[in-house]
Amino acid sequence: MEVPVFQKTIGPVTERLLEVEMLSCQLDRLNGIPLYEQLYSHIKKEIIEGRLSYGTKLPSKRKLSSFLKIGRNTVETAYEQLAAEGYVEASPRKGYFVMAYDDLEYIQVNHHLGENIEITKKDIKYNFHPSSIDTENFPFSIWRKHAKDTINKDNHSLLLLGDSQGEIELREEIAHYLYHARGVQCSPNQIIVGAGIENLLHQLLLLFNKETIYGVEDPGYHLILKMLKSFQNEVYPLGVDEEGVKVEDIHRKNINVVYLAPSHHFPYGTVLSINRRTKLLKWAAEDKNRYIIEDDYDSEFRYSGKSIPALQSMDLGGKVIYLGTFSKSLMPSIRISYMVLPRPLLQQYKEKLSFYNSSSVSRIDQHILAQFLKKGDFERHLNRMRKIYRRKLERVLELLKPYQDKLSIIGGHSGLHIVLMVNNGMDEKELVRRAGDEAIKVYPLSTYSFEKEQENPPNIVFGFAGIPEGELEDAVQLLLKCWGFNISS
Repeated sequence: MEVPVFQKTIGPVTERLLEVEMLSCQLDRLNGIPLYEQLYSHIKKEIIEGRLSYGTKLPSKRKLSSFLKIGRNTVETAYEQLAAEGYVEASPRKGYFVMAYDDLEYIQVNHHLGENIEITKKDIKYNFHPSSIDTENFPFSIWRKHAKDTINKDNHSLLLLGDSQGEIELREEIAHYLYHARGVQCSPNQIIVGAGIENLLHQLLLLFNKETIYGVEDPGYHLILKMLKSFQNEVYPLGVDEEGVKVEDIHRKNINVVYLAPSHHFPYGTVLSINRRTKLLKWAAEDKNRYIIEDDYDSEFRYSGKSIPALQSMDLGGKVIYLGTFSKSLMPSIRISYMVLPRPLLQQYKEKLSFYNSSSVSRIDQHILAQFLKKGDFERHLNRMRKIYRRKLERVLELLKPYQDKLSIIGGHSGLHIVLMVNNGMDEKELVRRAGDEAIKVYPLSTYSFEKEQENPPNIVFGFAGIPEGELEDAVQLLLKCWGFNISS
């Protein structure tokens, strides 16, 4: 998808004015629901469904109250409720701006105003979220054994705060694993353990100043954009093609830090070519303030050919910051992620952020995981899950094959999702709505792009890992039926 480069300032947003007529809605004064609540529900639905994009300025309270023939206090109450929930933000002397722009995966909208507008996760029959994992095959018995061994040691020191960078036993095992599995060369001292990638990214952003300009793959998993909401930095989208991120886009802007997933781009699954890896490292080496943040997304799950070495393994100048997590390979709830800092940044980290402490991650859990790694159980678990995910992927591809005249598949060699290009005459919103009518959750590609642009034909990011093997056929066929495909018997 070709997305134009544009300047985006987080903080004082780029204003996109909304004509008051675009917020026209039918307010029912007789149904017993307060008018402010009806207006709030309408605007919230417009934001969730992508019709009001990030940075859009809502009409003034005076204009909207006059247009809808309701009191200004009614409009103000609706706006304040939206602001309290984070959908909009009030800017002094400027007005209200839409602030929600990432995938609101936990919300589905009922189109009947005034009724229950949220569908909880319990109501979803099949959820094709790209971050879902298989929970049926976790080795609880082995994990339980390591947990029991850790607790039975009666190690009273575990009751106290540990090393601010994480338990040394865990960092040693992570360094050993990264070297043998990903080619990452680092010492345990360079590793920072944190409660999720968000926690680590927040620390990382604090190391850079407000003048730092960021470049982010587009489309991409824009977690860093969530973090940058509270900073004043500029962010630019970087185009992606079959060779990965377009390095020339980086040169067009005065970018200092690039955030990318070179071994498995999200969502296309593209691998950054060796030519572009070399150019990217050369670009970073030209200035002491330039860095590359490597998110090694889904790197453990590759189903054909050799594992793609991490970009960090090629870095000779200390320019790559490596991010990894156990959320996909083990379980999201463990909330253990890690960051490998180049030595120059490590010194800054110790000087500026020594007050941060990895105690946000249970020390007991860190010790359990360290033993899980040390005894080879993590490697065995990964090998098993690769086989399971490969079987699931092969089954999905087999189920989709009869419809390849109207379905194109992007990806399919690694990771826990594919991208479906659906050419059946429906647009993106219709595909999502039809699936939602049958309690199926799917995720349009536009939610992962800067400007929420819809492709034609539309693309759906299709996660298969979280669906039980025995239900895959029913799940895929039900989805295809929603989209009007004639299912083969």
